[in-house]
Amino acid sequence: MNHFTIKSKYELKKLMKLAISTGETLLKNGAEAYRVEDTMERICNSRDNIFNVNSFVTQTGIFLTFEYENESYVDFKRVRNVTINLKRISEVNKFSRKFVCTNLSLDDGLKIMENINNMKVYSKMHKAISGAASAAFFTLMFGGNFRDFLSSFIVSYIVILILNVTNEFKLTFFIDNFLGAFLASIFAAISVEIGLGANLDKIIIGSIMYLVPGVAITNAIRDTMSGDSLSGLSKGMEAIFSALAIAFGVGVVLSVYMGGIF
Repeated sequence: MNHFTIKSKYELKKLMKLAISTGETLLKNGAEAYRVEDTMERICNSRDNIFNVNSFVTQTGIFLTFEYENESYVDFKRVRNVTINLKRISEVNKFSRKFVCTNLSLDDGLKIMENINNMKVYSKMHKAISGAASAAFFTLMFGGNFRDFLSSFIVSYIVILILNVTNEFKLTFFIDNFLGAFLASIFAAISVEIGLGANLDKIIIGSIMYLVPGVAITNAIRDTMSGDSLSGLSKGMEAIFSALAIAFGVGVVLSVYMGGIF
């Protein structure tokens, strides 16, 4: 492995900025806490005259500290609006390996990170169609028929389009999941009432799969197993409350529907 040195405090600030930017990008796009910490530490340790590198990552914040010329330097970054984008995580992983193993300048590294953060994401229409198709096939997997498949596709498509709009208002994840499950249940009930769908339960199950916090649950378990108990606990609680929000959204509609309002 090649190693290089920091020649001035100006370069030091760039290194700190690069490491924090890398960690923020990973965390905001759904990476595990231990992956974020390891990546930042590797970036800083790639410089020979940087010592005692330590990082601490939670679900909502990043801490980084190291020593340079017998002085300690500390930085902190608050992280909000976490989403899931595995493509960005993969690109950051590639970049970090390249930065550590090659003579890549700090300026070039910052430009690469800027490009990664500005990567085009899938369009709202693309997300809606893909999410609806996934929901429809889940409906089939849980025993639904073709009518249920079609209903689940239409219901999920509409719900995802609506959620794409409500995301602009920066709602909390609890309200977002509750609203999604609530709308999915209402539209599923309507589809059954008009004769499009056959099995209400199968349609609802498929339609809410888009909302299920599978990545959050997986990351919570992986962080806990790797020793990051605080991050694992926070992600686990987020996953639990997301599941409760989905259950409440479905439960409200079903209680009204079973009561004969529809």
